[in-house]
Amino acid sequence: MLENGRAATEHAGRVREMFATIAGRYDLLNHLLSGNVDKRWRRIVANRVRDKLQSSSSRVLDVACGTGDLSITLFEITGAGVVGTDFCRPMLEIAAGKISGRIRLIEGDALNLPFRDGTFDVATIAFGLRNLSSVESGLAELLRVVKPGGWVAVLEFSRPANAILRPLFSLYFTKLLPWMGGVISGSRSAYTYLPASVQKFPDQSQLSLLMEQAGLVQVGYENLTGGIAALHMGRRPL
Repeated sequence: MLENGRAATEHAGRVREMFATIAGRYDLLNHLLSGNVDKRWRRIVANRVRDKLQSSSSRVLDVACGTGDLSITLFEITGAGVVGTDFCRPMLEIAAGKISGRIRLIEGDALNLPFRDGTFDVATIAFGLRNLSSVESGLAELLRVVKPGGWVAVLEFSRPANAILRPLFSLYFTKLLPWMGGVISGSRSAYTYLPASVQKFPDQSQLSLLMEQAGLVQVGYENLTGGIAALHMGRRPL
């Protein structure tokens, strides 16, 4: 148990340091390397979340919010009160310079969220679940902080469904992206980590199963851009 705890702490430290290193170029690289499709993905997430909310007084938690782009999009589209949390302070500092209105930022660990059980109507995590030392523990925390009947939304890179797209995406993701990301950010290791972490992450059906095993119901997913990314949603039972 102690060994597992030490490994998780070390993993978190490495991830935090990596994101702190690239924080200043993070937004630029996200938009550039995705051809701005990341903005469309965030709008889709926010629209799906809006469909699940009962009123503008609802509360939404954006876990691993990074520099705040999804938190901002959630607020703009849903009108709900949004809280963004991340464990990397340099990323949050950039987010703080971009946000306004009803968005609050709180430094916190996705595996030990600083909120009471059943606080939020929806909890989201975008491109953050695969960075955790335990996907299962991350899902359990997301489930814990949403109200009974509330929803969990997970946006992550996934497995392209198209047989033609799959090898092209693999070539770009494993060869071109690390080189381009390294040149622009000055940290090739960060953009080598990205494809490696995606390759280890569960695919669409496997993640759906993990969400169900965590206790979520009505779990389903939506492929985005041919399955390069996928939005999974599940509901906490009443």
